Amino acid sequence: MSQVYDYLEPKYNKNKAMLDGCHWFNCDVGVYGTTHGKVIIEKYLEIFEELENKNLIIEKLHLADKIYRRMHFGEETVYTELEEKLNKLNFKIILITFPEDEEILKKRIKDRLSLYPHYKRILQDPKWYIAQQKEYRAELEKSKLPHLIIETNILPDDSLVDKILEWIGEK
Repeated sequence: MSQVYDYLEPKYNKNKAMLDGCHWFNCDVGVYGTTHGKVIIEKYLEIFEELENKNLIIEKLHLADKIYRRMHFGEETVYTELEEKLNKLNFKIILITFPEDEEILKKRIKDRLSLYPHYKRILQDPKWYIAQQKEYRAELEKSKLPHLIIETNILPDDSLVDKILEWIGEK
């Protein structure tokens, strides 16, 4: 997604003093899956409505909250109204997947732990991440938002970036 951002930001930048061509929100800030998740997502929606005519990249959002709540607490959350509002704002979902290979996941986990040692506190077994990905795929099929699944084997992969840019109407 950083490569998509690097394409959109300079193309739509209107102010050489700041990066205003694309706004990138990493929304998973320790609230998804908690009782605060739905409230925070509604607040994000207000921000997205304010930035309606801007390019936005949002990491995760409501699907993450649904899946975290389901997998960690066995609770179900409904986001039908939110999806209707996101649809009116022309939101699209891009799911970037990984090969369901435990050895690849072990390497990714090792890399993540070297960058973010605190990740150890929430670390799960590779099987859990594979099950989580299956949940994302299943939720995506239920979503009313347009979606694209990008299957990765190696990153970076410029062909995948081109596929995303074409799908969002940029190429």
